Amino acid sequence: MNTSSAGPSSKSKVGSSQPSETSFKRKRGIFQKELQHMMYGFGDGPNPLPESVALVEDIAVEYITDLVHKAQDIGSKRGKLSVEDFLYLIRKDLPKLNRCTELLSMNEELKQARKVFESDEEKLRKVFEADEEN
Repeated sequence: MNTSSAGPSSKSKVGSSQPSETSFKRKRGIFQKELQHMMYGFGDGPNPLPESVALVEDIAVEYITDLVHKAQDIGSKRGKLSVEDFLYLIRKDLPKLNRCTELLSMNEELKQARKVFESDEEKLRKVFEADEEN
């Protein structure tokens, strides 16, 4: 016999890495400003309704959370989570896949540029220190 005073069921999927609805809490509104700007850029008014921003934030956070959980399930078979797990999940969505690969390659280029800049800066510092000693 099931009574309503027992409260909601706290059963979750066995073996799933996804937490139950009540097992995590997140701060609401942390992406509010960015989403307002994005919504304006995509044709909304300069100050969209707070309810609209909250809805878009909920949808985005739910999508990202779901994607991370799926990637975690894939990565757990190898023992670690990697970028390739995410690329595998979005492989059929070509615009997302192309944008991700573009951003990853730009990130690599920036790393290389920083490395070159830091090494050049170090060489200049040594040259100036040598000149000051003379």
